[in-house]
Amino acid sequence: MSSMQFLIGTLFDLYLMVVILRLWLQIARADFYNPFSQFVVRATHPLVGPMRRILPSFGNLDTATLVLALIVAFAKLTVMNFVLGANSWQVFNPLALLLGSLIVLVSQTLSLMFWILIIRAILSWFSQGQNPMEMVLYQLTEPLLAPIRRILPPMSGLDLSVLVAIIAIQFLTFLLRDLGLA
Repeated sequence: MSSMQFLIGTLFDLYLMVVILRLWLQIARADFYNPFSQFVVRATHPLVGPMRRILPSFGNLDTATLVLALIVAFAKLTVMNFVLGANSWQVFNPLALLLGSLIVLVSQTLSLMFWILIIRAILSWFSQGQNPMEMVLYQLTEPLLAPIRRILPPMSGLDLSVLVAIIAIQFLTFLLRDLGLA
């Protein structure tokens, strides 16, 4: 049973990460024509496109993509409940699943932020800044790191803003776990 849970959880998590990336790319106003951005848009457009006709955007917030992320998290929890052997509709509590979906979405967003910051830090050691992937990572993470840099400027050529952001993300992740929400 655990192999099935792993497979289902992984597939839902991967797609949820792509949907979150689409939302994040739009909020950060990252380069739409970048190959990585194009992959994210193409992977999510079959579901986001029709939803956009119904759900309007509010400023930089694409509500259709946000609702899709919640639907994917909701579907993950629902499928996992049935795989775990929850007896049909007796355990199906839509309100609890909706709240759980929101928690899954926040948790997955924090995880994605953590890994993108790690990848950006590692790429900064080796890359010369000409990689299109690095450009998108920069556009995604710079809104998170710029406020930290204003408070904590680089010291002796070391930019500690990534480290501070990673510590803050990990703190929030552990806080969610301590509160029993993740």
